[in-house]
Amino acid sequence: PALTTFVCVCIPEFLSIYETERLVQELSKFGIDSHNIVVNQVLFPEKDAEELGEWFDSNKDGMQKEAREICSKMMARKRMQDKYIGQCFDLYGDDFHVVLMPLLDHEVRGVEKLKDFSELLINPIDLEE
Repeated sequence: PALTTFVCVCIPEFLSIYETERLVQELSKFGIDSHNIVVNQVLFPEKDAEELGEWFDSNKDGMQKEAREICSKMMARKRMQDKYIGQCFDLYGDDFHVVLMPLLDHEVRGVEKLKDFSELLINPIDLEE
C-alpha cells in the first residue's frame, strides 16, 4: 500500500457500483490500497435532482413537446444517478476519497482536453457550496 494504489472508476448505476464494491473487497484481500473512487459521467454533479426538478416543473409548460420529453428523460436519469451516488457515499464516504466527474459534451482526446479533465480530478466540484 505504501507504493501502489488502485483508483476505481465507476459510473452512477447499480451494476457499476456493485462491481466496484466487489473489486474493492478483492483488492483489499491482497493488501492493495483502493481508497480512491472516481464516479464518472455524472449529470450536473453540482446540483441535485430536486433542484433541477423545481426548475423543470416551473419551465416545462413553456417548452416544446420534444424539449419537454428530453428534459423529462434527463430528470429520470439524474434521479437515478443521485440515488446511486448516495449509495456510493454511504458505502465509501468516511474511509474513501470519492470524486464526482461530470458528464462532458465531448470526448477526452488530446493533450489539452486531458489537461482540462485532470484539472477536474485535482480540483473536484465542491458539493458543499
